[in-house]
Amino acid sequence: MYDRGVQEVVRRWWNGVWGRLTRRDVWLVRETRWTVMARAGDTESGKVLRWEFDSEPEAVQMVDRLLRADTAGRWREQDRGTPPPAAGTR
Repeated sequence: MYDRGVQEVVRRWWNGVWGRLTRRDVWLVRETRWTVMARAGDTESGKVLRWEFDSEPEAVQMVDRLLRADTAGRWREQDRGTPPPAAGTR
């Protein structure tokens, strides 16, 4: 595993579903660049995807796309203090 440096979770959402197959999480993270991370599934078996952007508006546009995707449940913004999963985690 590599050191990603200091991260700040700016905003966080989840779809309100606890199920292992239907849970979805989205984080808006700022490092040197803006990072959007999305997980499909639970913390043990979910797949994490990661996108990096040079500006906040570009990152927020990706978050909007992810939140508009057809998924179970209803998105709810969460406390930003929870750290995102490591990229590539399965």
